[in-house]
Amino acid sequence: MIRASSVFASEDIGHLQRRILALARQMNAVIVSHNYQRPEVQDVADFVGDSLELARRCAQTEAEVIVFCGVSFMAENAVILNPSRQVLLAEGTAGCPMADMIDDVDLREWRERYPGAAVVAYVNTTAPVKAESDICCTSANAPRVVDSVLNDQVIFVPDENLAGWVARQTAKKIIPYPGFCITHRRLIPEQVRRARQLHPGAPVVVHPECLPEVADMADAVLSTSQMVRFCRESPADTLLIGTEMGLLHRLQKECPGKTFFVLSPGLVCPNMKRTRLEGVLRTMEERRNQVTVPEDVRVKAQQALERMLEVA
Repeated sequence: MIRASSVFASEDIGHLQRRILALARQMNAVIVSHNYQRPEVQDVADFVGDSLELARRCAQTEAEVIVFCGVSFMAENAVILNPSRQVLLAEGTAGCPMADMIDDVDLREWRERYPGAAVVAYVNTTAPVKAESDICCTSANAPRVVDSVLNDQVIFVPDENLAGWVARQTAKKIIPYPGFCITHRRLIPEQVRRARQLHPGAPVVVHPECLPEVADMADAVLSTSQMVRFCRESPADTLLIGTEMGLLHRLQKECPGKTFFVLSPGLVCPNMKRTRLEGVLRTMEERRNQVTVPEDVRVKAQQALERMLEVA
């Protein structure tokens, strides 16, 4: 297990952060960061959140430029929901292996295989996959979104673990696509058992992208935003966290006086960690890594995302 620790910015980090913030003001830019980003990157963001929170913020911003500290599908979401803004992905090489496990061709084949089923696409998908879907969801609202569709059968893409967790909470028949998060899949039951032995009585909170046998051992299965609320409201002073370790920085800031341990040292997303302050600054200075979505794809994907926001 890894304990959350305070991160003190060096002079170099502080200098980079000040330059980024000054440039953001000059550009009329908003900087948004996912919960899994490096602590020093989170600290320059105007807003830090999970996929649902960031989608809402990007849809509403009046800033001319959105600098997205996350992975490619998240920046695409910003373009889809706010096409009049310039969207820059802070690190152009930051992708999502799970999102790449399905494309629009695959999804059309699944639609043909199950013609009576609605398609619910996790936001961890590319814009073309969203465009082929009926509605999107996040880990925070997936059960509610599934229950909102009229069809009795639902093709759920691309995360089979999230699909299985949703299936336990709905009367609808869930048809899971065999995708997964390479990071959350690393957490195994033995690590949870060991953590409980080391910290008896500490609540275990895990993400629904984890293996079902891990979810069965948890006190709560929650999205990252829900984890923050749970930890803030919990009377426990020590909590065991089963999601990407970047969340611990936000947890420590919002829950001072509490101690957090991540359940496995393997809970590190290499793509999220690609983003560094130097890259954020260079992206802003050069206005590079601009994310675009073809208009015909964007319009269809927007419908799926906006249906999700209406349900949420």
